[in-house]
Amino acid sequence: MQHRPAVIFDVDGVLVDSYAAHFESWRRLADERDCHKMTETEFLETFGRTSREIIAELWPGRQWTPEEISALDDHKEKIFRAILRERFQAMPGAASLIDALHRSGFALAAGSSGPPENVHLVLDQLRCRDRFDVVVTGTDVTRGKPDPEVFVTCAQRLGIPPQRSAVIEDAVVGVEAANRAGMTSIALVTPPRATDMFPHADHIARSLAELTPEIIGAWLTRAGRA
Repeated sequence: MQHRPAVIFDVDGVLVDSYAAHFESWRRLADERDCHKMTETEFLETFGRTSREIIAELWPGRQWTPEEISALDDHKEKIFRAILRERFQAMPGAASLIDALHRSGFALAAGSSGPPENVHLVLDQLRCRDRFDVVVTGTDVTRGKPDPEVFVTCAQRLGIPPQRSAVIEDAVVGVEAANRAGMTSIALVTPPRATDMFPHADHIARSLAELTPEIIGAWLTRAGRA
């Protein structure tokens, strides 16, 4: 059976420029709870992981219960969504690439470790939710990236083999997750990230506007995945 090719989009940093909103939400949460304020280095090092994992690692001395971690996670994301609604900034080329891939017959999925409210907010702001065949969020998986669970789940729900899928990611752990899933990894490299942070990415793009269905299709073909 011949399956159509698929593209799986990470959300934060790929479809929306959420860098500043996430960083600010972590720092506001720390102020409210009188905890250590995340540095930008720590923020970069934890990018792409679940908030639950970050809370346990960032403030280990507090001995949070699972219920407390869940409540902190929920509150942090509420702060984030409030900031994002005020200052939503789509990544350049996001909507046009999604439309082009959809018209070209690609299966589309969004794969994020974030909560569904965050992911749906972004897709609604971009007015593209109906273009996606599958949306997988943090409530659908138990392990954060670099574990490939989120992308494997996307492929399973699409009914498309991993080897016929490309993943667009902006986080090092996300690229690793795509590689471990057996998919073609495309690193979207925007400041403050640098290309040398992604030595294991199959391909590098500095903007979604550089990508087209033809380019992604050719990469999949060259990798023997189309």
